[in-house]
Amino acid sequence: MSSDPAPPPAGHGNGPAVSRAEFDALFASVRAWGRWPAGAADRGAWNGVGPEHVRRAAALVRSGTAVPLGRPWDTRPAPDNPRPALHYMSDLGDVEAAEPSAYKDFLGADYHGKAVTHLDALSHMAYRGQLYDGRAAREAVGAGGARFGAVGALGPLVTRGVLLDLPAVLGADWLEPDRAVHARDVTRAERALGVTVSDGDAVLLRTGRFRRRGACGPWDPAEASAGWHVDAVPLLAGRRVALLGCDGDSDVRPSPVEGVHSPVHTLAITAMGVPLLDNLDLEALSAACGEAGRYAFLLVVTPLNVPGGTGSPVNPVAVL
Repeated sequence: MSSDPAPPPAGHGNGPAVSRAEFDALFASVRAWGRWPAGAADRGAWNGVGPEHVRRAAALVRSGTAVPLGRPWDTRPAPDNPRPALHYMSDLGDVEAAEPSAYKDFLGADYHGKAVTHLDALSHMAYRGQLYDGRAAREAVGAGGARFGAVGALGPLVTRGVLLDLPAVLGADWLEPDRAVHARDVTRAERALGVTVSDGDAVLLRTGRFRRRGACGPWDPAEASAGWHVDAVPLLAGRRVALLGCDGDSDVRPSPVEGVHSPVHTLAITAMGVPLLDNLDLEALSAACGEAGRYAFLLVVTPLNVPGGTGSPVNPVAVL
């Protein structure tokens, strides 16, 4: 595999362009502030996922096939991994009593980026100085971490997952970087895949990023990546989804919104209270869903319980 960046072809598919005024109107239209009691607000949309959603998801398990969705812990520098994760041995069996010998290692990651599979909690993103539910970001997040919207407030996330496998729908190996996914793509995918997004769902968007990376080499997804256009967000908000995930970071890049570099992050996390899963490896799930002929499954996400954390590395599991 080449280590040279593989930029997308000339021409952009990330439009149409959206003005800041249009974006602010969209933000207001999907904003779900004040929906939950103050003590529960930092769970956002997950307040709407109850035991009935878990039972519905568990009823989808037929073959018992478990598919991990996390990427390998990536310690290698690359255009899409400028701050590699850390892994080193801290005990090689030579610093303790002779028997039994112990082997230990250290893990560390600056995980909010384009390489580590992770969950974004509600404290991760502010817009115009405010977190979800209108909390002042400077008061809620400081050097000691988040006092509102921390990842520990979410707990384990268990619900029905839906894979929107756009390359499979389009008969392509992958979506080219900078290709926007629109509301019309959602309805087309639902028809083609025989699934309908509904309340409490975790919607996982496959663009084929890691299949393309394997074939063409890494590139900088901060400059160009396939993902949601903001025009798809009202549809997702109307379906009352609880979680969005992608093999990118959900946003199409370059951003189509003037002055807002991560508009889908902003709408989902800050306006709607919906956490995000970034950098999922959805290739094995695509194959498993295609073989099973169904694109809905039990999804289990167990973030680390980090007090004050703005997110967590994760290795979600889909069970078919």
